[in-house]
Amino acid sequence: MLTPRTDQLIDLALEEDAGLGDITSRAIFSPKHTSRAFIEAKQELVLCGVDIAARVFARVDSALKVKVVAQDGDRLKPGAIVLQVSGPTAALLTAERTALNFIQRLSGIATQARRYTDAVKGTGVRIVDTRKTTPAWRALEKYAVRCGGAYNHRSSLGEHVLIKDNHIAAAGSLTKAVQCCREAAPHGAKIEVEAKTLAEVKEAVRAGAEVILLDNMTPTQVKAAVASIGGAATVEVSGGVRFETLRDYALPGVDVISIGALTHSATAVDLSLTIPEKSPRRRAK
Repeated sequence: MLTPRTDQLIDLALEEDAGLGDITSRAIFSPKHTSRAFIEAKQELVLCGVDIAARVFARVDSALKVKVVAQDGDRLKPGAIVLQVSGPTAALLTAERTALNFIQRLSGIATQARRYTDAVKGTGVRIVDTRKTTPAWRALEKYAVRCGGAYNHRSSLGEHVLIKDNHIAAAGSLTKAVQCCREAAPHGAKIEVEAKTLAEVKEAVRAGAEVILLDNMTPTQVKAAVASIGGAATVEVSGGVRFETLRDYALPGVDVISIGALTHSATAVDLSLTIPEKSPRRRAK
């Protein structure tokens, strides 16, 4: 994930936080003052963003040397060391918050994704994300979802045909919307249609949709819809699915459950950067 876009995000974050300099660190420490520090997990988590955190230190000062200890996707216990960094103290402290912001946010998403994925283990259902991501962070947040063991839905409007309720309303009918997409979309593109009722499910099947998204249905309604589809299309469930009800929706015949909460409601995990205290020098007797 160390792309030019990632570097741009890092630079914007550093400009936001330290564009006017770090007056506290520069006042206390001379350019020759050096320290060693480490980032550690303070809770159980799935790690994501360690290389991005390392990149933050490098963007602040190339004299900062980072040793990556854990890898993205690792499950960590409290006290586990993620990375070690050494070099000019002022630069290290200038980079601290931005590095932690990236790794805490992305690890929070990875941890959330793993939690949801573990909850449907053995059912054959895939947990996927949505486009409900932080603006400009989508590639990073979808990478974090994969680090947590879940899967990605489309990453942009140009990647996958998905006919939603407003498309249907504006087009005049579900069937007409499918026909328009079939005529204009690339020949290999699958047509996915959002259906809110059993009548719409049946119309989507007749229209030849390859994927049918069952939106905001109850588990009982999902069962009926799966029976009506009869294997004619991939079945996706979305809307109204909470972690507490996840297993209720992981029913036979359901292929995918898409959950916006993987990204939009993930809580940043607890990671911290620590500079160990230096032992005071003893005076000669």
